[in-house]
Amino acid sequence: MTVNEAKLMEFVHRFVGDLGATMAAGGVVIGDRLGLYRALATGAALPEELAERTGTAPRYVEEWLRGQAAGGYVEFDPASGRYSLTPEQAFALTDPDGPIFAPGAFQLALGALKAEPRITAAFRTGDGLGWHQHDDDVFTGCERFFRPGYSAHLIAEWLPALDGIEDRLRGGIRVADVGCGHGASTVLMAHAYPNSVFTGSDYHHGSVDQARKRAADAGLDGRVSFEAAGAQGFGGGPYDLVTTFDALHDMGDPLGAARHIRDQLTPSGAWMIVEPAAGATVADNLNPVGRVYYAFSAFLCVPSALSQDGGYSLGAQAGEEPIRRLATDAGFTHFRRVAETPFNIVYEAKP
Repeated sequence: MTVNEAKLMEFVHRFVGDLGATMAAGGVVIGDRLGLYRALATGAALPEELAERTGTAPRYVEEWLRGQAAGGYVEFDPASGRYSLTPEQAFALTDPDGPIFAPGAFQLALGALKAEPRITAAFRTGDGLGWHQHDDDVFTGCERFFRPGYSAHLIAEWLPALDGIEDRLRGGIRVADVGCGHGASTVLMAHAYPNSVFTGSDYHHGSVDQARKRAADAGLDGRVSFEAAGAQGFGGGPYDLVTTFDALHDMGDPLGAARHIRDQLTPSGAWMIVEPAAGATVADNLNPVGRVYYAFSAFLCVPSALSQDGGYSLGAQAGEEPIRRLATDAGFTHFRRVAETPFNIVYEAKP
């Protein structure tokens, strides 16, 4: 085998970049948990000054800042020795309620990687690994990763794109949020449409407990309720709107879920399906976003689906046609793409 030295060095550079990014994930999570980014956003600082602001050890903070600067996550001024955040860095690193929040994504990634020994074993056996079997950082990080996108687009763009649904939400309808996790999407909708009633469901009891707490803290008791139930067995219908947010591809029996959702809808109801952005072919997904989703899918989505009855696994990069087929096979007669962002595609299915 003849090795092209130029191509080898190109690969080595990619490997070094990936290795640095892998280790940097821990640094981002530390910076978020200790408030280092938020404190630095208040003004440029020497390492010891940032340590003083955050009640941390200066030597650790110094090394953290150097690594962050090398990775382009903070700025360094050689003349003064001070570190700072640009407005853009602060925007993405300090506000968990903003439209972009990078630390949540890294928290999800680190949580998923803790399952590596069990995922390695699953590669050999073909067994699944249930969502509920992962580290708590997976559940919290997942919400913190996806919630900014929902906050930015759900009320402003996605729901208005559905046929007539926004006016009905304002007037008052019944909504089921299936696979709701910690209830971020449920709470967002309930705040925006106070005349409607919302029911969230998720098979993971721990997430349902957290969702109930979030709704209570938001003062939504009475209009929002949650139940521990899978997508094939949630109750309380009929509903005028059913939503699934980044959940369908995690299900072992998505066709059974789609059929049950149709059965729970009123004749004039709609199912809003929010799924990861994906192209029609593998080649279409060989890009940075596809890389992120394929990696998460191998650790989270495919194992979750294979752990359930049904033996089916869409994966996080299924694309539009498999979802359209599921909806059609489940008895939906209308299906269309209604919105998209760099990370999500939104579909509408109607009976």
